[in-house]
Amino acid sequence: MSDVIVIGGGVIGLSVAYELSGRGASVTVVDQGPLGREASWAGAGMLPPTAEAGTAEPALRLQSASQRLWPQFSESLQAETGIDNGYRRSGGLEIRYGGPPDALHNDIEFAQQRGVEVEALSPQAVRHYEPNLADNISSAYRIPEMAQIRNPRHVKALLAACTARGVRMIAGTPVYGFERSGEKIIGVNTSDGVLNAGQFLVSAGSWSQQILQSVGCDVTTQPVRGQIVLLSAQPLPFGHILLSGRKYLVPRPDGRILVGATVESVGFNKTNTAEGLSGLLDFAKGLVPCLAEATFERAWAGLRPRSADGLPYLGRAPGTENLFVATGHFRDGLQLSPITGTVMASLMLGEEPAMCLDDYACDRQRPTMDAGSKL
Repeated sequence: MSDVIVIGGGVIGLSVAYELSGRGASVTVVDQGPLGREASWAGAGMLPPTAEAGTAEPALRLQSASQRLWPQFSESLQAETGIDNGYRRSGGLEIRYGGPPDALHNDIEFAQQRGVEVEALSPQAVRHYEPNLADNISSAYRIPEMAQIRNPRHVKALLAACTARGVRMIAGTPVYGFERSGEKIIGVNTSDGVLNAGQFLVSAGSWSQQILQSVGCDVTTQPVRGQIVLLSAQPLPFGHILLSGRKYLVPRPDGRILVGATVESVGFNKTNTAEGLSGLLDFAKGLVPCLAEATFERAWAGLRPRSADGLPYLGRAPGTENLFVATGHFRDGLQLSPITGTVMASLMLGEEPAMCLDDYACDRQRPTMDAGSKL
């Protein structure tokens, strides 16, 4: 019997399993599908700089704490596994085109107030950094500390590290509910029977809500589809991560370019659509016109779990002694995975977490989720 069963083998569940196993706990990870192949694999791997330490905003506190962990986390994973997750600081450019020249003024002020280094750029200056950008750019700023990793490689490194640390991996095994005695969970019901452990963690992304309903834990989340296109171009026509609102272009050193992402409330539907993909391709060509000649490699979609207030759920499930939750990270799952692994491992081992988790509690007050709301 394992000390801990982690339900959900994405980047959040694997990061917690990595931390727990590194502190001596025996861990089993169980997932309904292939390990690490849902939203964790589907994302673009952007790691934006965030507020300096000490901010009072719950979302920014998590982001700031996680940002400080990424360089060492990546280095440790590579030392243990030999797998390079692609962590590098490529810098970013936030861009608006066809609009007023002061469109980003408030964003620049807000970033500077939070201690994030940004450089306001004129349309001429931004083209000095990236000459292949469109001519109609109206405003921009540069984010020198913006970093990226390659999601599939990072998940591969986590899987290899967890395996080396003795974590048991069970893929293709749906979870249906729990066996309990009073406030104590004693087992989890799966398609292959009951698995027993001393503690349990639900980190199943968009599927966490369904799993937790059987124990009366209300962690309302909404699956949000994100479609992504993969292009390739040699040589790369730009080197910075390019952002414009919620959409982005992420260049990889090997000439591949990720174009993302849609934000769609469509339930558990991961299909690609003509409208979604054409919108992304139009965005890419509008920002970098020469991408009209890029090679289309493929497209995919992932489901990100969004909570009603935008904050993840991190903590003990109400009414239980030994059931814990780490879900609802929405678009920030990869970015927040190092701090999530650290604080949840501490909490589950009876240690004091590195930060207070009250703002992320499963029973916190939060707005009502509107399934039909526009995202």
